[in-house]
Amino acid sequence: MKVSRLSRVLMLGVCASMLVPAAAEAQLFRSFDPGMQGGIGGYGAPQEMQTSRQQRMPDPVYAAQVVDYATEQSPGTIVIDTQDKFLYYVLKDGMAIRYGVGVGKEGFGWSGTVKVGRKAEWPSWTPPAAMIERRPELVKYAGGMPGGPDNPLGARALYLYDGGRDTMFRIHGTNEPWSIGHNVSSGCIRMLNEHVTELHRIAKIGTKVVVQ
Repeated sequence: MKVSRLSRVLMLGVCASMLVPAAAEAQLFRSFDPGMQGGIGGYGAPQEMQTSRQQRMPDPVYAAQVVDYATEQSPGTIVIDTQDKFLYYVLKDGMAIRYGVGVGKEGFGWSGTVKVGRKAEWPSWTPPAAMIERRPELVKYAGGMPGGPDNPLGARALYLYDGGRDTMFRIHGTNEPWSIGHNVSSGCIRMLNEHVTELHRIAKIGTKVVVQ
């Protein structure tokens, strides 16, 4: 599948719904402050998760943008381009919301078609046994690390399921904004907290997710 090049970029955040025409969707988009990658409209991220100006932010190419996007996928589908480090939320009329992401590091990448099985706000995090084996210091979180600004899953998480089985992969926020645009994870898809908060709101349980 080839992605059409960007012909117009609206530096806009997203309050879009797949249930209304694209023209109406455009009226719902909110502005983004590129310097903070945070919302300045009515759907801004919770105050406790606003990113510090002192933290190193991703390259501006990974800012939330509305782009032209040629795909056979239906509106409401999430498509993740692991090579170019973008996540697309497909809209109508050949458009999509594009977010920058961090993806699996070498040896942890994967592809396939799954669905959003559940969603969580300020999710807890439990490192899998294989991760604890690689990093024994994480054994203290074997029973779970409570959600919060310091939690590796960030502000929101979308849990990816294959049928009724939890794949153990997530689309989630991060407290390491510098990692967006890089191969950094154990297979999960990382987003800025502000971006995953929006995706958590507009993506429904059962949303199709294509990882390629």
